[in-house]
Amino acid sequence: MAYIRKFRNGWRAEVQKHGERKSKVFETKRDAQKWALETEAQLDAANGSEGMTFGQAAEKYLATVVPEKAASAMDWERSRIAEMLEFFGPNTPLVQITSIRLGEWRDERQRHVSGSTVIRQFSILRSLFRTATIEWKVLSSNPCEGVRMPEHNPARHQLWEWQLIKRVLRSQREGRMLEVVHAFHIALHTGMRLNEILAAKVVGRVAILERDKNSGKASAPVKVPLARKGAALFKLYQPFTISPDHASAMFSRLTRELLIEDLTFHDSRASALTWLSRRVDVMTLARISRHKNLKILMETYYRESIEDIAARI
Repeated sequence: MAYIRKFRNGWRAEVQKHGERKSKVFETKRDAQKWALETEAQLDAANGSEGMTFGQAAEKYLATVVPEKAASAMDWERSRIAEMLEFFGPNTPLVQITSIRLGEWRDERQRHVSGSTVIRQFSILRSLFRTATIEWKVLSSNPCEGVRMPEHNPARHQLWEWQLIKRVLRSQREGRMLEVVHAFHIALHTGMRLNEILAAKVVGRVAILERDKNSGKASAPVKVPLARKGAALFKLYQPFTISPDHASAMFSRLTRELLIEDLTFHDSRASALTWLSRRVDVMTLARISRHKNLKILMETYYRESIEDIAARI
């Protein structure tokens, strides 16, 4: 138990836990609170966590939890965990990573990436510490609880216009960059994600995915209906040899070279679904996009402007 009290011209922090008692005086209350939390964590490390370090926890998480996810998610989580190991340190006792330390990680990441990206990356830490608390029983509580997250980015409204699409499709590229252009062409006619396009097996007018992001831990392949043009493009362009991460980076470079601003590969999915919404009913569109939550489909991927809607009714 930690006690913080006023002491002369400073603040005294006292910690009593597991039969041990420690105290120290600080100039500010904040420093006293930080020391108390760290000291409690150190005492817990010696008495309740079996000495598991963050590096050991990350290794166990990668071996037991991450393999249950889709291949693209596995690669992404491995990369993010490698970055987290650099920040927290592989030899840091797990119990010493307090909510204060997690808040410092959040602030550091916000200097480099958007709020939505911070939230997405923090979900890995939340899952790791939840597993360590509930399943591995090496922590008494999850330090992620109560850590304030930044605001999500405003919903994107960008759509690919045909003038810019032609600029991409007609750019004279070779090798793997040409594969990226081909994947973009397919995305515009299917509404599929980049990693799905690169890994899909196509039979007739159906794309078969081993796992689906919207379905979580899919136990059976997921089938995506294809328009006639989309199926024809798959037949024309497959096979693909490039990885999703490499393809994403190359597409960003391509748009910079073509002076295309504020548009991403993923915006092609929203563009395709917006155009498809004019041809099919909402339930069919949800089956194509594989969204179980129609609110996400409407607020994130359906991007037709109010002015365009008014012009059509």
